Amino acid sequence: MNTSTTAYHAFIKPGSDGAPLVFAFHGTGGNEFQFTELVEQILPDAGIVSPRGDVSEHGALRFFRRTGEGVYDMDDLARRTDKMIDFLAQKKAENRGRPVYALGYSNGANILAAVAFRRPDLFDRIALLHPLIPWKPENNSALKDRQVLITAGQHDPICPLPLTEALVDYFERQGAKVETSIHAGGHEIRQAELQALNAFLTR
Repeated sequence: MNTSTTAYHAFIKPGSDGAPLVFAFHGTGGNEFQFTELVEQILPDAGIVSPRGDVSEHGALRFFRRTGEGVYDMDDLARRTDKMIDFLAQKKAENRGRPVYALGYSNGANILAAVAFRRPDLFDRIALLHPLIPWKPENNSALKDRQVLITAGQHDPICPLPLTEALVDYFERQGAKVETSIHAGGHEIRQAELQALNAFLTR
């Protein structure tokens, strides 16, 4: 069903009792429906909360502002990370006792990562598809043993592979359990990534 909340317009599906709750974050130009079918295919009984980005970049929805490709408005990102943390914490509190998974693609992966750097306790598993983190996150010991999947394209023009590798290194230094799926292409999501995501969310 489609509903509004005080913080975000979001697609919300309650799911079955005890089934995981999955937060899904769309990429630039996507919307709250971008990954709902995919989540339903992978985890049919899961609850879904998929917020719609509340920043418009020439009509394309995003979760925070940027001043150019790969150049983020860090003040805006900080404010919107706070807002997202409040929203997700509220939804998690409404679903106590359920495993909480999250996935995001591109800009959605970036807001998810920004939240996870600060509040890893909100999630049991985090899947970042083609993230671009051009800043150095602070260390957070609460990331220890958190399950993280990072996917990328070797020739992604938007998310250069060295920055993806730096993000993998960051999570490994925090003690997270990191998996990767890297294909030979660019910014597109390929079948091998979807298979890795399926395995990551269902194991």
